Amino acid sequence: MQMKTEKKRSGWRSLDNTAKIFPVIANENLSNVFRISVTLKTLIEPVILQQALEDILPHIQNFRVKLRRGVFWYYFEENNKIPLIQRENTYPCRHIDPHGNQKFLFRVTYFERRINLEVFHALTDGLGAANFLKELTYRYLQLQRGAAESLGEPEELTGPRQNFDFNVEDSYLKNYRETGHQHYSSTPAYRLNGHYLALGTGQVLHGYVNIGEAKAVCRRYDVSITKYLVASMIWSIWQAYLGGEPCEQPIAVNLPINLRSFFNSETVANFFAVTMIGYLFREPDITFERLLGVVSRQMDKKIVKERLEECISYNVSNEKKWYFRITPLVVKWLALNVVFRLKDRAHTITLSNIGLVKVEPEYEDAIERFHLMLGVSRRQPMKCVVCAYGGEMVITFSSVFADSKLQKRFFEKLRADGITVRLEGNELSAARKRTMYPRIRKVSILQRGGEEKASRMVKQVGYTGETAARGAVDYLTGRRNLREELSRRFHL
Repeated sequence: MQMKTEKKRSGWRSLDNTAKIFPVIANENLSNVFRISVTLKTLIEPVILQQALEDILPHIQNFRVKLRRGVFWYYFEENNKIPLIQRENTYPCRHIDPHGNQKFLFRVTYFERRINLEVFHALTDGLGAANFLKELTYRYLQLQRGAAESLGEPEELTGPRQNFDFNVEDSYLKNYRETGHQHYSSTPAYRLNGHYLALGTGQVLHGYVNIGEAKAVCRRYDVSITKYLVASMIWSIWQAYLGGEPCEQPIAVNLPINLRSFFNSETVANFFAVTMIGYLFREPDITFERLLGVVSRQMDKKIVKERLEECISYNVSNEKKWYFRITPLVVKWLALNVVFRLKDRAHTITLSNIGLVKVEPEYEDAIERFHLMLGVSRRQPMKCVVCAYGGEMVITFSSVFADSKLQKRFFEKLRADGITVRLEGNELSAARKRTMYPRIRKVSILQRGGEEKASRMVKQVGYTGETAARGAVDYLTGRRNLREELSRRFHL
C-alpha cells in the first residue's frame, strides 16, 4: 500500500470554491451526499473493516475533519475522534448531520460483500472519494490476508507511498485568471414529475452493461460513450414524459466535468465544473441520430479548456468580490439559497460519468465491481451516474418517484441499439433482482403492475409537507391538542 499525506496544517482549513455552497443548501431533504461502493468476492468482516478504517484515516488528513461555522464562511477543523462503521440499514445517501456521526462528514457502512462510502459533497468529489475507498479496500484486504504491516505515524511517511497525492489545494483558486465570465443559465428547463415516495426513501436501479458492446455501438455512431449516454437520456425523457411530442421547454442534462486532466491537478478537494447539454423539441419527427449530432457538437464546443476557464473565472471572481467577502454568513446563506434555486431549475436531470475505476493489480482478483450513486430530493428527483470496472459499466439511477418509466425507457433504448443490460436494484426499484440492499420497507414494486399500485399508495398518503403544515396550524389555533397527540403517538 502506498500512501502520502498532506503537510501538517494548523488544525483548520477553508472550503474550496465549490464546496462553500453545499453546507448552505444542505438539509434532511437535500442531503448533497453521494455514495461510492465496492463489491468484493467474499463477505465483509466488520471487525477487520473497522481496523482498516482506523489504520488509514490518520494518513488522509482531508477526511479527518469536522465542519465549523464561522462569521463569514464555514470551515474545516481537524477531527481526532474515531468513526465507527455500521451495517447498512437505511436508504442510500441520507443526510449526514455535521453534529452527529462523531462529527465526520463521511460514513462507512457494509452489507454482505459490499463496502459503502457516503460523503458530504463539501468534503470532496467522486474522484477523491474513489481514492479514499480504494485505500480503505486495500488495507482491508491486507488485514484479511494477514499480510498487513504497520503504516506508521503520518509524520514518518516521507517517501512516495501513494500514487495519488492526498493534497487538498483549492485548484479553483490556483487556476483562476481573469477572463470573460461564462454565466450559468437560469432559463427554466423541463422538469420531471410523478408521484413521490415517502420522504427519506428512494429507489435505486443499476444497469450492468458490457463495455465492449457499448464501445461497438458508439463506434457505429462515431461518438464517445458519454455523448451517447447524454443523447440517450434526452431522447428517453422526451419519449417517456412527452410521448415524442413538441415541448415548450428544453430538456437539459446537467453534466459534471472533471477538471483535473484539463489543469494538471491532483487535489482530492472538489475540482469540477458543470455544463448544460440540452435540446428543445419543436418538431416530433426528429431522429435519434440527429439529436446525437446536436449533443456531440454542444459537448465539443463546451468541454474545452477555454470555456472551463471561463467557468472557473465566474465562480472565483464572485468569491473574491470585497463586499461579498465581508458579508456575514447569515446574509450569504439567504443569497446563495436564492441563487441555487434559480440555477437548479435550469436542468432536467444530472448525469455524471466518472469513467473507469482502476485498482492496484494485486487486488483486482478480490474486487467484483464498483457502484456510484447521487442523493436525490423532491427538488432534484432523479439522477444518473456511470462508472466502470474491468469490462463492465454500471449505470445507476436514483429517484424519489414511485414509477420507473424513465429508467425503463433508457435501458430499452440501449437494448434496441444492441447493448445487453442486466438490472438490479433495491426493494423499491423495477428490477427483478432486489436482494443487493437490505429490506427496509415492505413495499413491493414488481416489474409488471406494481408501479401503478405503488403510485396509488403514495397518492393516498398525500403530500407530506402540506399535511405537516396544516397540522402545525391546527396545533397553534387550538383545534388539536399537542399534549394529547404526543400521548397517543408515543404513549407518554
